[in-house]
Amino acid sequence: MFVVLLTYVKPMKEVEAVTAQHRAWLDPHVASGLLIATGPQVPRTGGVLLARGGGTKAELEALLKDDPFQIAGVASYQVIEFAPGKYHQEMAQFL
Repeated sequence: MFVVLLTYVKPMKEVEAVTAQHRAWLDPHVASGLLIATGPQVPRTGGVLLARGGGTKAELEALLKDDPFQIAGVASYQVIEFAPGKYHQEMAQFL
């Protein structure tokens, strides 16, 4: 699995200008099951994406290059791969 941490690197006004496009970009990836959960950090200094396993880190990083936040240069991305050792049984389908 992967945790993707987004950190805003531009003023919130610039982030807000592409937020609708970013959220629209997320929709098909959530629908496909690639992204399990997405949302803003609290406080809103960036965002978090929880992505299922099955692909490589490099493949996910390549996909993220199409995110409007990355295209507009308003966020930096940190992709963290991890191997779940303990998890709720209902999460098994996402591993």
